[in-house]
Amino acid sequence: MERLRDPRDRAERATRILDVAAGLLLRHGYRRVTIDDVAAGAEIGKGTVYLHWKTREQLFGAVFTREVCLAMDELRQALLDDPRTCLLHRFARVYFLAIARRPLLRGFLLADPDLIGKLTATLDERHAAMAHGYFDLLVGHGLLRDDMGAEEVGFAYQATFEGFLRASDDERASEDEWERRADLLARTVRRAFENDAVPDDSVVREVADATAALLTKVIDADLADSGVAAQ
Repeated sequence: MERLRDPRDRAERATRILDVAAGLLLRHGYRRVTIDDVAAGAEIGKGTVYLHWKTREQLFGAVFTREVCLAMDELRQALLDDPRTCLLHRFARVYFLAIARRPLLRGFLLADPDLIGKLTATLDERHAAMAHGYFDLLVGHGLLRDDMGAEEVGFAYQATFEGFLRASDDERASEDEWERRADLLARTVRRAFENDAVPDDSVVREVADATAALLTKVIDADLADSGVAAQ
């Protein structure tokens, strides 16, 4: 086993392992890929993989985490580029496309619940807190209909989002088709959960900045806990 002293070299090797694992998972699926396969693809010893992740589940969990964080980072960048992305229907559209365009992430999210449970045990509580914080922001700034609380909206929205994602599980879908489905999701979310008020730019900016901060906190913590960040 090769122990690298330079943190940058160690981080580069970890990235190479993750890249190889992601490619194998995309081609063969979770149940058919072994640590031996990953080590061979990365041209390192099996023991070297275990220097970074102690179990197969930890390694594949790190692959999943990286995919999720890339999608969330795309959402964060959209918020910075256009604050109105914080509005729930726009938020849904951007995040839907960020997932749809990542077949490996889409495959993970649509896998059986037991598999997702193994890979996301340390993420669920953190992501739930982030989502709750986001919906609290929307409710607190009058950006949602007033006959539903943040928890109710959050549950109904998540069910809607996941339903669209599962109904769109089609490897043959074109980019235009993904865009059409994202537009339909946005219209559905807007009609179901938002009010007709036009928010002030200052309110939108405040919510966008706070939402981006929530995403940053979660992304940084997820990467650090999974071993994806520089080691």
